[in-house]
Amino acid sequence: MLRRTLLALPLATPALAQSLGDRPVRLIVPYSAGGVADTVARILQQRVSENLGLPFIVENRTGASGAIGAGFVAQAQPDGHTLLLEGATSITGPLANRGLPFDYAAMPRVAQITAAPYVLGIRSGFPGEDLRAFLAEAKRRPGEVTFGTPGIAHVGHLMGELLQSLADVRLEHVPFRGGADAAREVAGGRIDACIISESSFSPVLRGERGRVIGVTGAGRRPNLPGVPAIGEVVPGYELSTWMMIFAPPGTPMALRQRLAQAFAVALAEAQIRERIEASGNDPVSGGPEATEALWQAERTKLTALMRRAGLVQG
Repeated sequence: MLRRTLLALPLATPALAQSLGDRPVRLIVPYSAGGVADTVARILQQRVSENLGLPFIVENRTGASGAIGAGFVAQAQPDGHTLLLEGATSITGPLANRGLPFDYAAMPRVAQITAAPYVLGIRSGFPGEDLRAFLAEAKRRPGEVTFGTPGIAHVGHLMGELLQSLADVRLEHVPFRGGADAAREVAGGRIDACIISESSFSPVLRGERGRVIGVTGAGRRPNLPGVPAIGEVVPGYELSTWMMIFAPPGTPMALRQRLAQAFAVALAEAQIRERIEASGNDPVSGGPEATEALWQAERTKLTALMRRAGLVQG
């Protein structure tokens, strides 16, 4: 669901900066530098800073499939100065690990900023050059073909589990700290494949060290017209993701709305939208209420998929 409408809120003004104080605002990216979340955050960084009238710092805190960075934000003061950029792992992570010391559901959603499918990419030299050949090789060598994702219970992991279930193959999952790390291992020929964002895989394509053989979403991407949606080969397959801004528990709604406006104004700019689209994402502008509604609907859907894949703990 794409919403490119601006929020019905006052434009960012010096009053916004005053309400936040004069300290920098930190956006915690819980994945490695060069990955999709990091890429999108840095595309938005300067314009959001201008909208807030404050320094806007992007900080990578990696580990535990995003839980290290998210846990840091969950314990921060609810004053608008510490935010989290996260995707569907905010839903899948707690289902796979009941022992997390914080609750994603208690972290209010500020704004949705993107929606996008992931890509299935394979290394150069892998037997077979397309999706059908990849699945045939996986059936020939059950449990031997490896695929990397940004971590255990990350949505990329769930995408891989769904592929195995619907295509009746068995792959070996290799978790990393982020999509960029998985891409580097594919480029180096140390793993066979990965299910990550298009932007994370793009260095592999530029270096001609691998290729994209499938897209996880409902249809083909404009910038990858020759790459089929996985559902074209595996009936019933479709799973995309999104990125949202989260705040610490207890952050007031008025403050969340003002922060959301800073992102909305940035996302309204053609140049920024073009850069986000070039990274393989669709820019989306949604405020706290719409973002919360989407998160709750996605939680229902992803919980059912996680149970089907046998990834729910307890």
